[in-house]
Amino acid sequence: MITFEDVHKSFGEHEVLKGIDAEIGKGQVVCLIGPSGSGKSTLLRCVNGLENYQRGSISIDGVLVDAASPTIHGICSRVSMVFQRFNLFPHRTALENVMEGPLYVLKENKCEVRDRAAELLVRVGLADKMSAYPASLSGGQQQRVAIARALAMRPQAILFDEPTSALDPEMVGEVLHVMRALAEEHMTMLVVTHEIQFAREVSDKVLFLDGGRIVERGTHDTLLAGAGHYATLAG
Repeated sequence: MITFEDVHKSFGEHEVLKGIDAEIGKGQVVCLIGPSGSGKSTLLRCVNGLENYQRGSISIDGVLVDAASPTIHGICSRVSMVFQRFNLFPHRTALENVMEGPLYVLKENKCEVRDRAAELLVRVGLADKMSAYPASLSGGQQQRVAIARALAMRPQAILFDEPTSALDPEMVGEVLHVMRALAEEHMTMLVVTHEIQFAREVSDKVLFLDGGRIVERGTHDTLLAGAGHYATLAG
Protein backbone atom coordinates (compact mmCIF):
# COMPACT_ATOMS: atom_id res chain seq x y z
CA MET A 1 0.00 0.00 0.00
CA ILE A 2 2.71 2.49 1.06
CA THR A 3 6.38 1.82 0.33
CA PHE A 4 9.44 3.77 1.49
CA GLU A 5 12.75 3.13 -0.23
CA ASP A 6 15.91 4.85 1.06
CA VAL A 7 14.02 8.07 1.86
CA HIS A 8 16.17 11.07 2.80
CA LYS A 9 14.87 14.46 3.89
CA SER A 10 16.83 17.54 4.97
CA PHE A 11 15.97 20.99 6.20
CA GLY A 12 18.94 23.00 5.01
CA GLU A 13 22.03 21.21 6.31
CA HIS A 14 20.06 19.28 8.93
CA GLU A 15 19.26 15.77 7.70
CA VAL A 16 16.04 14.63 9.36
CA LEU A 17 15.44 11.33 7.54
CA LYS A 18 18.51 9.22 6.81
CA GLY A 19 17.46 6.37 4.55
CA ILE A 20 14.03 5.07 5.55
CA ASP A 21 12.97 1.67 4.18
CA ALA A 22 9.57 0.28 5.15
CA GLU A 23 6.35 -1.17 3.79
CA ILE A 24 2.78 -0.78 5.02
CA GLY A 25 0.46 -3.42 3.64
CA LYS A 26 -3.19 -2.90 2.82
CA GLY A 27 -5.27 -3.08 5.98
CA GLN A 28 -2.25 -2.90 8.30
CA VAL A 29 -1.85 -0.62 11.29
CA VAL A 30 1.76 0.50 11.62
CA CYS A 31 2.83 2.61 14.61
CA LEU A 32 5.84 4.92 14.52
CA ILE A 33 7.35 5.45 17.95
CA GLY A 34 10.53 7.03 19.23
CA PRO A 35 11.86 10.19 20.88
CA SER A 36 10.86 13.70 19.84
CA GLY A 37 12.84 14.97 16.88
CA SER A 38 13.50 11.51 15.47
CA GLY A 39 11.72 12.24 12.16
CA LYS A 40 8.37 10.55 12.74
CA SER A 41 6.11 13.48 11.83
CA THR A 42 8.33 14.51 8.93
CA LEU A 43 8.06 11.02 7.47
CA LEU A 44 4.26 11.21 7.67
CA ARG A 45 4.19 14.61 5.97
CA CYS A 46 6.31 13.29 3.11
CA VAL A 47 3.69 10.62 2.36
CA ASN A 48 0.97 13.11 1.43
CA GLY A 49 3.17 15.75 -0.13
CA LEU A 50 3.16 18.27 2.73
CA GLU A 51 6.95 17.94 2.72
CA ASN A 52 9.26 17.13 -0.18
CA TYR A 53 11.97 14.51 0.25
CA GLN A 54 15.30 14.80 -1.56
CA ARG A 55 16.37 11.19 -2.18
CA GLY A 56 14.78 7.77 -2.39
CA SER A 57 11.13 7.14 -3.14
CA ILE A 58 7.70 6.90 -1.54
CA SER A 59 4.93 5.17 -3.46
CA ILE A 60 1.23 4.62 -2.83
CA ASP A 61 -0.14 1.52 -4.53
CA GLY A 62 2.91 1.55 -6.77
CA VAL A 63 2.49 5.20 -7.82
CA LEU A 64 5.39 7.49 -6.95
CA VAL A 65 4.71 10.41 -4.59
CA ASP A 66 6.49 13.17 -6.48
CA ALA A 67 5.80 16.81 -5.64
CA ALA A 68 6.81 17.84 -9.17
CA SER A 69 4.23 15.57 -10.77
CA PRO A 70 1.00 17.12 -12.07
CA THR A 71 -0.85 14.17 -10.54
CA ILE A 72 0.48 14.73 -7.02
CA HIS A 73 -2.85 16.00 -5.64
CA GLY A 74 -4.73 13.01 -7.04
CA ILE A 75 -2.21 10.59 -5.58
CA CYS A 76 -2.18 12.24 -2.17
CA SER A 77 -5.97 12.47 -2.01
CA ARG A 78 -5.91 8.71 -1.52
CA VAL A 79 -4.35 9.32 1.89
CA SER A 80 -6.04 11.43 4.58
CA MET A 81 -4.26 12.91 7.58
CA VAL A 82 -5.36 13.60 11.14
CA PHE A 83 -3.22 16.26 12.81
CA GLN A 84 -2.16 16.77 16.40
CA ARG A 85 -4.00 20.10 16.65
CA PHE A 86 -7.25 19.16 14.86
CA ASN A 87 -7.00 21.96 12.20
CA LEU A 88 -10.77 22.44 12.02
CA PHE A 89 -12.28 25.52 10.41
CA PRO A 90 -13.47 27.56 13.42
CA HIS A 91 -16.23 29.32 11.46
CA ARG A 92 -17.82 26.06 10.27
CA THR A 93 -19.94 23.59 12.22
CA ALA A 94 -18.83 20.02 12.82
CA LEU A 95 -21.01 18.89 9.91
CA GLU A 96 -19.65 21.58 7.60
CA ASN A 97 -16.07 20.70 8.52
CA VAL A 98 -16.68 17.08 7.53
CA MET A 99 -18.37 18.15 4.29
CA GLU A 100 -15.57 20.50 3.21
CA GLY A 101 -13.25 18.06 1.42
CA PRO A 102 -15.79 16.01 -0.54
CA LEU A 103 -17.67 19.17 -1.52
CA TYR A 104 -14.83 21.42 -2.62
CA VAL A 105 -12.01 19.00 -3.43
CA LEU A 106 -13.86 15.97 -4.79
CA LYS A 107 -16.74 18.09 -6.18
CA GLU A 108 -19.35 15.62 -4.99
CA ASN A 109 -23.10 16.23 -4.80
CA LYS A 110 -23.98 18.44 -1.81
CA CYS A 111 -26.97 16.39 -0.62
CA GLU A 112 -24.99 13.16 -0.79
CA VAL A 113 -22.03 14.77 0.96
CA ARG A 114 -24.27 16.07 3.76
CA ASP A 115 -25.84 12.63 4.31
CA ARG A 116 -22.45 10.91 4.42
CA ALA A 117 -20.99 13.55 6.75
CA ALA A 118 -23.90 13.05 9.14
CA GLU A 119 -23.38 9.28 9.04
CA LEU A 120 -19.68 9.70 9.84
CA LEU A 121 -20.37 11.97 12.80
CA VAL A 122 -22.78 9.36 14.14
CA ARG A 123 -20.07 6.76 13.60
CA VAL A 124 -17.58 8.67 15.76
CA GLY A 125 -20.16 9.29 18.49
CA LEU A 126 -21.06 12.90 17.72
CA ALA A 127 -24.66 12.63 16.53
CA ASP A 128 -25.66 15.43 18.89
CA LYS A 129 -22.84 17.80 17.87
CA MET A 130 -23.45 18.26 14.14
CA SER A 131 -24.40 21.92 14.47
CA ALA A 132 -21.74 22.74 17.05
CA TYR A 133 -18.77 24.96 16.25
CA PRO A 134 -15.25 23.80 17.19
CA ALA A 135 -14.91 26.34 20.02
CA SER A 136 -17.81 24.69 21.84
CA LEU A 137 -16.34 21.19 21.55
CA SER A 138 -13.85 19.47 23.82
CA GLY A 139 -10.47 18.49 22.44
CA GLY A 140 -11.53 14.87 22.15
CA GLN A 141 -14.69 15.84 20.28
CA GLN A 142 -12.73 18.07 17.91
CA GLN A 143 -10.33 15.25 17.16
CA ARG A 144 -13.22 12.90 16.43
CA VAL A 145 -14.61 15.50 14.00
CA ALA A 146 -11.15 15.53 12.39
CA ILE A 147 -11.26 11.73 12.03
CA ALA A 148 -14.73 11.92 10.47
CA ARG A 149 -13.40 14.59 8.10
CA ALA A 150 -10.55 12.30 7.10
CA LEU A 151 -12.95 9.41 6.47
CA ALA A 152 -15.20 11.63 4.36
CA MET A 153 -12.53 11.64 1.64
CA ARG A 154 -12.91 7.86 1.28
CA PRO A 155 -9.16 7.35 1.76
CA GLN A 156 -7.24 4.19 1.13
CA ALA A 157 -5.13 4.99 4.18
CA ILE A 158 -5.12 7.46 7.07
CA LEU A 159 -2.06 9.07 8.62
CA PHE A 160 -2.30 10.03 12.29
CA ASP A 161 0.27 12.51 13.66
CA GLU A 162 0.20 12.11 17.45
CA PRO A 163 -3.60 12.43 17.48
CA THR A 164 -3.89 12.32 21.29
CA SER A 165 -0.88 14.37 22.41
CA ALA A 166 -2.83 17.65 22.62
CA LEU A 167 -5.66 16.11 24.65
CA ASP A 168 -6.32 15.98 28.36
CA PRO A 169 -5.86 12.42 29.68
CA GLU A 170 -9.60 11.83 30.15
CA MET A 171 -10.21 12.63 26.46
CA VAL A 172 -7.54 10.30 25.06
CA GLY A 173 -9.67 7.19 25.46
CA GLU A 174 -12.55 8.43 23.30
CA VAL A 175 -10.22 9.11 20.37
CA LEU A 176 -8.36 5.82 20.72
CA HIS A 177 -11.74 4.03 20.83
CA VAL A 178 -12.56 5.39 17.37
CA MET A 179 -9.11 4.44 16.08
CA ARG A 180 -9.46 0.91 17.44
CA ALA A 181 -12.76 0.59 15.57
CA LEU A 182 -11.03 1.67 12.35
CA ALA A 183 -8.32 -0.92 12.93
CA GLU A 184 -10.98 -3.61 13.35
CA GLU A 185 -12.44 -2.52 10.01
CA HIS A 186 -8.99 -3.03 8.42
CA MET A 187 -8.37 0.60 7.56
CA THR A 188 -4.73 1.06 6.56
CA MET A 189 -3.21 3.38 9.17
CA LEU A 190 0.22 4.85 9.81
CA VAL A 191 0.23 6.26 13.34
CA VAL A 192 2.80 8.43 15.10
CA THR A 193 2.08 7.87 18.77
CA HIS A 194 3.45 7.81 22.30
CA GLU A 195 0.51 5.64 23.40
CA ILE A 196 2.42 2.40 23.89
CA GLN A 197 -0.62 0.46 25.10
CA PHE A 198 -2.55 1.47 21.97
CA ALA A 199 0.37 0.37 19.79
CA ARG A 200 0.50 -2.92 21.66
CA GLU A 201 -3.23 -3.56 21.22
CA VAL A 202 -3.84 -2.64 17.58
CA SER A 203 -0.62 -2.48 15.57
CA ASP A 204 0.47 -5.12 13.10
CA LYS A 205 3.94 -3.63 13.02
CA VAL A 206 5.93 -1.15 15.09
CA LEU A 207 8.78 0.99 13.74
CA PHE A 208 11.10 2.65 16.25
CA LEU A 209 12.77 5.77 14.86
CA ASP A 210 15.77 7.46 16.39
CA GLY A 211 18.02 10.05 14.78
CA GLY A 212 16.23 9.85 11.44
CA ARG A 213 16.65 6.09 11.10
CA ILE A 214 14.52 3.03 11.83
CA VAL A 215 16.66 1.44 14.51
CA GLU A 216 14.25 -1.38 15.31
CA ARG A 217 11.15 -2.89 13.77
CA GLY A 218 8.91 -5.78 14.63
CA THR A 219 5.48 -6.91 15.72
CA HIS A 220 3.89 -5.41 18.81
CA ASP A 221 4.35 -8.60 20.81
CA THR A 222 8.10 -8.70 20.19
CA LEU A 223 9.22 -5.09 20.02
CA LEU A 224 6.95 -3.81 22.79
CA ALA A 225 7.39 -6.76 25.11
CA GLY A 226 10.82 -5.62 26.16
CA ALA A 227 12.87 -7.48 23.57
CA GLY A 228 13.77 -4.32 21.68
CA HIS A 229 15.80 -1.19 22.19
CA TYR A 230 15.50 0.09 25.77
CA ALA A 231 14.33 3.50 24.56
CA THR A 232 11.31 1.99 22.83
CA LEU A 233 9.16 1.85 25.93
CA ALA A 234 10.36 5.27 27.04
CA GLY A 235 8.65 6.74 23.97
